[in-house]
Amino acid sequence: MPIVYSLTPELRVRLKTPIGMLVRGSFTETMRIFKGIIEKEKPTHIISVGDTVTRNLAENHVAFHVAIVDNRVMRRDAPPITLKMEKTVYVKNPQGTITEEAVKAVRNALESNCSVKIVVDGEEDLLTLAAVFYSSENSVVVYGQPYEGIVVVKVTPEKKKEVAAILKTMENARKAK
Repeated sequence: MPIVYSLTPELRVRLKTPIGMLVRGSFTETMRIFKGIIEKEKPTHIISVGDTVTRNLAENHVAFHVAIVDNRVMRRDAPPITLKMEKTVYVKNPQGTITEEAVKAVRNALESNCSVKIVVDGEEDLLTLAAVFYSSENSVVVYGQPYEGIVVVKVTPEKKKEVAAILKTMENARKAK
């Protein structure tokens, strides 16, 4: 399970700031607003990262192409989410890293024509970066912002460049070890 990217202390601080639009509010409010966003934007794909946001999307009948979960919420075990996805893939991805296995799973899921649930043994948070980087333009990646709401990332060429720079910093940090 080769590690491709490692989080630096500086990036840990930087990534606490949302990389997309923060939608504040309760689960009900954020889902109402998110449904409005997808109705207006008509994204080619919706990618969900995180157990709580994925559960909320499913309960609000939002169809997504890829769901990335780790069966944990706020670093505590959570019951597995039952989703009607066409395929389920299991990967290892330790906290603070992105593994080659996880990148490959995200990329393959995004390129597939079926809905895919990726279950991570470890931590899924940083896979948001891989999801944005490998998603087609006009896709939307959504993840939770603890105690605040959800973050909606519209995939654009500019957003891909921003994420590529973050990944490059992480790759260089791993190589420096």
